[in-house]
Amino acid sequence: MSKTVSKIIYLMALMLVFLILNTCATNPVTGKKELSLLSVDQEVQLGLDADKGIVGEYGMYDDPKIAEYVEKLGQSMAKISHRPTLEFHFRVLDSPVINAFALPGGFVYITRGILAYMNSEAELAGVMGHEIGHVTARHGAKAYTRAQLAQVGFGAAYAFSETFRQYSDVAQMGIGLLFLRFSRDQERQSDELGVQYSTTLGYDAADMSKFFGTLNRLQEESGQSLPSWFSTHPNPEDREAKTLELAKAAQQKSSLKDFKKARDAYLALIDGIVFGEDPRQGFEENGYFYHPTLDFQFPVPAAWQVMNTPQAVQMMNKEQTAGIQFSLAQEASARAAAEKFVANSQGQVTFSDYTRINGMTTEIRETVITTQEGSLKVLSYFIEKDKYVYVFHGFSGLENYPKFQSTFKYTMSNFDRLKNEKARTMKPTRVKVVTATKSSTLKDFLAQHPHKKVTADKLAIVNGMQLGDAVRPGDKIKVLTE
Repeated sequence: MSKTVSKIIYLMALMLVFLILNTCATNPVTGKKELSLLSVDQEVQLGLDADKGIVGEYGMYDDPKIAEYVEKLGQSMAKISHRPTLEFHFRVLDSPVINAFALPGGFVYITRGILAYMNSEAELAGVMGHEIGHVTARHGAKAYTRAQLAQVGFGAAYAFSETFRQYSDVAQMGIGLLFLRFSRDQERQSDELGVQYSTTLGYDAADMSKFFGTLNRLQEESGQSLPSWFSTHPNPEDREAKTLELAKAAQQKSSLKDFKKARDAYLALIDGIVFGEDPRQGFEENGYFYHPTLDFQFPVPAAWQVMNTPQAVQMMNKEQTAGIQFSLAQEASARAAAEKFVANSQGQVTFSDYTRINGMTTEIRETVITTQEGSLKVLSYFIEKDKYVYVFHGFSGLENYPKFQSTFKYTMSNFDRLKNEKARTMKPTRVKVVTATKSSTLKDFLAQHPHKKVTADKLAIVNGMQLGDAVRPGDKIKVLTE
């Protein structure tokens, strides 16, 4: 190694030491000094910026009663947390996935999917306390700091190692995956904080353990396909037993004698909540995508995967060599939307046309877009329907585009108003809370309330019960109804 390179590395090391010495902050939970490259203001701004994208991606669940309930509970927990002066925000997302997560700066998200599987306010309090714990312990800021330091080390190695430079893309990918989620130690700490915060408010934190039991059953039922909670929350060993142990210890230390579950109040809250996918927001069936609310339909290429979000419908072939994205444009006309797309993408237009698709004004553009990774060819249809402009983009690499051009055209040119009357009347599945009038087992009770798509085993998990459990008069049980 040359003297010049050695000096540069030495200076970089000194700069790193200086950085560490001057960017230490006190952790609100532990009270200890720790390295942080993210100030509180930056933390809040990071969460604020990401919040817009998350709300845009999933949408907010349209139930003011549930939103107010979650907000009130969340704020009461935030006030007794380790960061009572931080402004927290609590969102209920319109998503069927079973998840809850937090962003730096006080942004906490609960999906309607996870609400449907909970069975008491105490369960919700424990999970929300867990997510608030990620914020109060600054786990997001720690992940950001680790990522930045890794990038510093990566940059030095990239500059001085020819071998490292050959694998730079792989290394960068590893860095991204490394900081994608919290560590198991951070999960354990957040479990402890969830128990602490919920117990302080008088909730029975043992119900938090019950919810982890529900998650474990869902994991077992799904096999290799893990519920979304586990994709963002590494699962510490014996979590169910550990949280129960923590709850008992916290209750022994508390001055309170009785701890509330608030099961009936919680079940009254979620009575009627949408369960699973909501067909009113679009669904795929028999080779077509239907959207009853916006009154349209279009064919989906055979065997292509479909992902529907409030922002866009994305379709991809199995080999992931071609895709179609369908979304709404911001512009008032098809031509304005087409011109903006070409300008923003800096694409080279190879074909342009004006036509009408099923009576709707349509601008067609074929463009070649060059990126650092290579060139894409894109077929775009900009269609005016009612007060909106709908946009299709079919894209593939230049070499594959001829193979998929006819597929793109078929899907786009068959965009039409909703013709399937059955699709127009589709209603979402909802949770219905039923009060038992006689003694039975859960299995016998559910047999009186069957659902054509959801098994009794699954409904037992929804209720946090086993099929052989006793049901007594007055018990409230969740079933599903259209």
